[in-house]
Order: sequence, then structure tokens, then C-alpha cells
Amino acid sequence: MTHETLTLTHAGLAFTARAAGEGPVVLLLHGFPDTPASFDNQIGALAAAGYRAVAVTMRGYEPASQPDDGDYHAVRMAEDVVASAASLSDGRVHLVGHDWGANIAYAAASLAPERFASLTTMAVPHPVRFAEAFATDPAQQARSSYILAFQTPGFEAQIIADDCAYLEALWKAWSPGWDIPAELIAGMKATFRQPGVARAALEYYRQAFDAVSPAAQETAALFTKPITVPTLGICGADDQCITQDVFLGAMRESDFTGRLQTRSIAGAGHFVQAEQPAEVNAEILHWLAQHRD
Repeated sequence: MTHETLTLTHAGLAFTARAAGEGPVVLLLHGFPDTPASFDNQIGALAAAGYRAVAVTMRGYEPASQPDDGDYHAVRMAEDVVASAASLSDGRVHLVGHDWGANIAYAAASLAPERFASLTTMAVPHPVRFAEAFATDPAQQARSSYILAFQTPGFEAQIIADDCAYLEALWKAWSPGWDIPAELIAGMKATFRQPGVARAALEYYRQAFDAVSPAAQETAALFTKPITVPTLGICGADDQCITQDVFLGAMRESDFTGRLQTRSIAGAGHFVQAEQPAEVNAEILHWLAQHRD
């Protein structure tokens, strides 16, 4: 399917998006280290089912969306998402996020629940519950050791050295057994070779450890609110970044007062939507159909 290219704007920043279809809007948020292209199978399926699918490039993943103040706290990116939703539809939109896109989707749903008809998150569970698992589960600490490495000043140079070998290795480690399409890896590498992108991507992780700034406190307030938007959580049964057990254990009905369902997809690792698109698309479309305005 041929995609349209859109430019969404907020707070002086510009965000490139891939779009297709007509109908209720489904806004898709990618994660790390990734691009909107990982949603291409979802864009096509959503458009064919009568939706307007829009996969946006996240803050910092292109020079035009890198803020002068360097603010990559989740609350700021949630504001980007809410502004994008408002620019795309007068009504409520459906929100889909993968990895960091999932994290930001939780924040956006808490910031402006009235803007969203449904929420679908993949690979990353509720942020507070995941932080608890990270603090208490040695096995998850080992899997997440890259997060601590990212706190090292200048580490961004290492992740793009040798044709982004570090980032490609993460994909392979997180989704073992997946025959990764060459075009997805090539697109990811091209994205990270752009000026400032590697640093911006690591700032997501660095600023997540900030507990004192006003933006950090705003973010914490969002993450500790119950999520009232109906939520579908999807994980890959073979995910080696955040395992199925950790994901499912961190998705608790008490945190999702609007409704919660979870699904595990067999034969998929961390990049579940690209690895098993037919199964993921069926789950998403079934969820959206239950929450159409």
C-alpha cells in the first residue's frame, strides 16, 4: 500500500508521519530503536478495515523534532501526542504504542483521556509496575542492563558506531529467531545516523531517572493516575527485552479502571507487530471494533 507523508506540528517542532485510509483515526507511536515503518503492516490492515492510520515519528527521531531545551520527559511527549490527536480529528482517536511508544501512550491516555477512544500497548507494560519489576527481579535487571549503560555520558557514539552494530544487536537479542527484514534494519540505521537522533533517543532513558525536576514530577503524576481509557496490552511470548511473565504481571486491572485485556502472541519477540502482523492486526481490529464512537 502507498502511504501518504504528513507533517504534524506542536510547540515549534515538526513530526513526519506515514498515513493511509479514511475513517476513525488510529495514531501509532513507535519505540526504541525503531521508526514508524515497523507499523507498515498495521497501517495497511487498518486502512483496509475503514480506519485512518497515522504512524508518527517520535520526538527527537528527526532533526525537526528535537527541542532546543532538550526536554524528553514523558509528559512533554504525551503533550505532542495529544496535540497530534487534536490535529487529526475533532473526535476521539484510537492510540497504539510499541515500546517507548507504549510508555508515552500510557502518559497521553492519563493526560487527556477524553481524546482517546481506546489504547493498545505492545511490549512495555504499565510503567510504574515495570519499574517495580526492574527493582526487584535480577533477571529483568540483566535484560535491562542496556538502560544503565545509556546513562553513561557520550554513550550515543557507541550505539551508532560500526554502522549501528549495537542497535542491530539489540533487535536480534530482543527478538531471537526472527528473520529481520533488511529494509527495517536499514531504515532504523538511516534514522539514527541523522544529526542528534542517537542522543535524543538516549535522553528518553536518562530523563526517566530524573525524579526532581518539574517535568519529572508532572510525568510521575501521570503514571500514577488510574488509566480510564480501555486498554489492550499485547506482548510477544518470546520477548527477551521484557519477558511475557514480566509484562503480564505488570498489567493489573487495578491500574486500568476503564477496562483491561492482555494478549500474548506466540512466535513473536519484542517487535511483535512486525514479527506476527496477522495475529496482532486481528487483536487490534477486534479491540477497536469494541470501542468505536
